[in-house]
Amino acid sequence: PLSAMLIERRGFESVYVSGAMLAAELGLPDVGLTTASEVAQRSGQIARVTALPVVVDADTGFGGPVNVARSVALLEDAGVAALHLEDQVSPKRCGHLGGKAVVERAEALQRIRAAVGARRDPNLLVIARSDARAVEGLDATLDRLRAYVDAGADAVFPEALLGAGEFAAARAAIDVPILVNMTEFGRGESLRVD
Repeated sequence: PLSAMLIERRGFESVYVSGAMLAAELGLPDVGLTTASEVAQRSGQIARVTALPVVVDADTGFGGPVNVARSVALLEDAGVAALHLEDQVSPKRCGHLGGKAVVERAEALQRIRAAVGARRDPNLLVIARSDARAVEGLDATLDRLRAYVDAGADAVFPEALLGAGEFAAARAAIDVPILVNMTEFGRGESLRVD
């Protein structure tokens, strides 16, 4: 929560609640060991101390479609503005690490549909994250993301794209907002906002 207050004070436009950060706070590796309740509790604590919109990493949704729906309800009750769900298998791995695997497209679509169907507030954004770039390549990732948008995702998060050219291809292929994650240890090059 203190970080969110500082983020707001510094003039940022939103707060991002990272799954890796939450896992680290609990002394855990970022491999899907946190629970929906833990994520919702911490996200609620953060949302209560800032007027900024809070975007939350909901990992794989913490189980099957019923669990995804419950996770959405918990996060919505916590006061978050958006959440993202990824298409990795469970247990998942940090998005910029190797050795990832993704679920079949049909299972990922079930997650997105469950999330969209569970939200009570139409202003809660459901962001579909795909980790398929490292597993299936760029074209398959873009195909997945288009399918996720067709299933109701409000925005997409293509994890670990490999440079400006790949982000440009994603922008050209997808007509919804794109969340971009740049980390110091990431697979892709760091890009400037301008």
